[in-house]
Amino acid sequence: MTVNLKEFQHRRALLLRQMGAGIAIIPTAAEAIRNRDSHYPYRFDSYFYYLTGFAEPESVLILIGGDVTKNEPPKSILFCRDKDIEREIWDGFRYGPEAAQTQFGFDEAYTIQQLDVLMPELIGNQAQLFYSLGADQHWDARVTGWLNIVKNKARMGISAPQSILDVRQLIDTQRLIKTPFEIDLMRRSANIAASAHNRAMRFVADNLAKATLMEYAVEAEFLHEFYRHGAQAPAYTSIVAGGANACTLHYNANNAELKKGDLLLIDAGCELDGYASDITRTFPVSGKFSAPQRDLYELVLNAQLAAIEAVNPGNHWNTPHEVALNVLVQGLIDFKLCKGSLEEVLESGSYRQFYMHRTGHWLGLDVHDAGEYKDNKGDWAILEAGHTLTVEPGCYVRPAENVPEHFWNIGIRIEDDVLVTASGNEVLTKNAIKTVADIEAHMAHGAPEMRLAS
Repeated sequence: MTVNLKEFQHRRALLLRQMGAGIAIIPTAAEAIRNRDSHYPYRFDSYFYYLTGFAEPESVLILIGGDVTKNEPPKSILFCRDKDIEREIWDGFRYGPEAAQTQFGFDEAYTIQQLDVLMPELIGNQAQLFYSLGADQHWDARVTGWLNIVKNKARMGISAPQSILDVRQLIDTQRLIKTPFEIDLMRRSANIAASAHNRAMRFVADNLAKATLMEYAVEAEFLHEFYRHGAQAPAYTSIVAGGANACTLHYNANNAELKKGDLLLIDAGCELDGYASDITRTFPVSGKFSAPQRDLYELVLNAQLAAIEAVNPGNHWNTPHEVALNVLVQGLIDFKLCKGSLEEVLESGSYRQFYMHRTGHWLGLDVHDAGEYKDNKGDWAILEAGHTLTVEPGCYVRPAENVPEHFWNIGIRIEDDVLVTASGNEVLTKNAIKTVADIEAHMAHGAPEMRLAS
């Protein structure tokens, strides 16, 4: 994992300034049992990692606001697993408190076994507690136990926090604006995922003559490309959906045979040092679009390009969606899939038969990243430089009496990752091929392998 010590220290300092007085408790994720004595691959909690850069399980971050009247500066404390050579033989390297404190820049560090002993003392006489109540029942019970211990010391002059505030709301505000360090990681993650999508197109073209080509074989190509370029995992369960399967938005069985006349929709991204990429491309299994496929594909592409053009600082979050929707709906009317004027179709919502989701989401440490889409007045968030989001319109045509048969079972989505810049935007996933001409040429002849920055 890439750890920039100053970056994580700055994030903690910013949160401490937002907190003022009080204490914050941010635990990482627990390990999860897959079956019997087998675990799922461990993935840290994004909020915890955002503030620490520390990827080990069984860890908790404690932040304590300073007290100017007592000349006490703010403090960051890590609780983590002890250094245990015997366990390292079985499970691999662990830092231990001493090394973790030094290498990750904490003021203090203790073993996780000391947590229940020290926490009541740390919570005592703090004005506010910053904790995400309701996010994890296990931690809710544990924190409640510490608070009860403190309350029982009232006669000793020790008071419990008077209020509990959601620490994640404060962190969400920070996480929305990406720093240069984060943007660099997201560019690298996007380049790896783009390379995987281009590889998948060539793989399908090169293996078309085989007796059978399965969706999962294409997924394997993605995983190969992700891992060989240093990504630690897929960012989410990949969707590899041929033909009618593409009309199921969250299809992930990935076990059907690909057919030459069908389109193949692939929604897949990787995670690099915690940061997600998220790309969707749709292309013809045969390497050539049919006329109906081309018509709908170019409609979705035009909607996407118009929406990306609307990703600018000062526009509100919903602007790209509104722009994409207008283009899509007009196209659906032109192709006789919807009836009425643009205003009538938008008002009735009849377009939702073919386009039923929104056009994007925040992107970062989580593929659906932290951050609100509206403010506390109900107004859409305003796009700012440093925001990262996806732009992903689609069109999904299932067989129906009101649908011309030549459009049946066509599912198309085109998705890119976009950074809002000071003067406009940057498409982080621009290396993933997406025009009709480029897709057909790439599948026919291939292209030089993309060199990825280390």
